Amino acid sequence: MIVVKATGEKEQFDEEKLRLSIQRAGIPKDLWENAVNHVKSTLYDNIPTGEIYKHIIEFLENSPHPFSRAKYSLKQAIMDLGPTGYPFEDYVSEILKLEGYETLVRQILQGKCITHEIDIVTQKNNVNAMVECKFHNSPGIHSQVHVSLYTKARFDDIKEKHNLEDVWLITNTKITFDALNYAICASMKVISWDYPEKGSFRDLIEKYKLHPITVLTTLSRNQKQLLLGNHVVLAKDICKNPSSLDVLGLPDDKKNAIVSECQFVYG
Repeated sequence: MIVVKATGEKEQFDEEKLRLSIQRAGIPKDLWENAVNHVKSTLYDNIPTGEIYKHIIEFLENSPHPFSRAKYSLKQAIMDLGPTGYPFEDYVSEILKLEGYETLVRQILQGKCITHEIDIVTQKNNVNAMVECKFHNSPGIHSQVHVSLYTKARFDDIKEKHNLEDVWLITNTKITFDALNYAICASMKVISWDYPEKGSFRDLIEKYKLHPITVLTTLSRNQKQLLLGNHVVLAKDICKNPSSLDVLGLPDDKKNAIVSECQFVYG
């Protein structure tokens, strides 16, 4: 059975790959095989991977653990941080803080030639770095070589004036072969959805349980955007500070349902 990826590439359906994605998402063990069997019952030749994803979400919604849907929708939830890239920058900043970095977001820095708005400036062990956050809100879009090129050019313009030693490119999707090769050749650090093999963007999210609020099924899209606008980015922040929901003006039972889902996702 052939499946069609978001990029248009085709590959053979891999049952074990599907099973591993369900396990890795933290879905309760008693749902694993039933979820796989549900997807297998819906397969047809040239089925889009997006449709397979929808079938899994549909199964989880109707399972004894409906909040499991939130854990499986992590990649889509990152894309839902848009439409602007600002919440993604805040999200990356939170990840870097847990990695031991001091961070400043959206800094205006004068370079040798022009002024730049830098997504994140970090410091750790007295080493300053510039971080370029490349956000994509659609599956199948990879960061191209021009992203690596302009990131390095901006870094070169500001590094001396601001004592910057390192430059990073962090993206929520994948990166093309040329973009990665140029970055490595230019001594840039790259973190994409699946790169490097250990310490990828997905690995870091799972390591620290940093699920964004956009995974939550108990919040509407407008409510998520309102919270993001108030810099409430992480589900764990709602767990630790339920009063952050006060801006939504919700009744107590609704707020309790949101907190319960946050606890399931973060737990």
